[in-house]
Amino acid sequence: MAVYPITLTSDDNDTFMVTSSAFPELATFGESEAAAKAQAVEAILEAIAARMSGGEDVPAPGDHARRDGGATVAVPLNVEAKVWLYRCLIAAGINRAELARRLGWHRPQVDRLFDLDHQSKNEQLEAAFAALGYQVGLTVSAA
Repeated sequence: MAVYPITLTSDDNDTFMVTSSAFPELATFGESEAAAKAQAVEAILEAIAARMSGGEDVPAPGDHARRDGGATVAVPLNVEAKVWLYRCLIAAGINRAELARRLGWHRPQVDRLFDLDHQSKNEQLEAAFAALGYQVGLTVSAA
């Protein structure tokens, strides 16, 4: 599961402050614990998008997930795939223009693969991973 750690802190004004060790730039809040977690997901998506846009490192989902029972939030499966694709692109040492060339696609098609607001098709993501020398698999586990 694509999870990132969060820290929930009860504020003195009956709200919950949220921070994340995976994204030090993240700070948000909610009126309840559930609302704070929902805000955390949105803030993490914004942080991922900003880092990808700026060519910065994006932590792999689960890399910082606490295994000691600490709070985590999950990002959508499509976002997880895009984060891994971004990390593979960086690891391959190529840019999006080169990926477009390898795929025989126009650059805007490749850019959409990294747009978290665009629902990319699995086939497109698989083709991009293959062009980078990776194979995609899916793991399912009990909750």
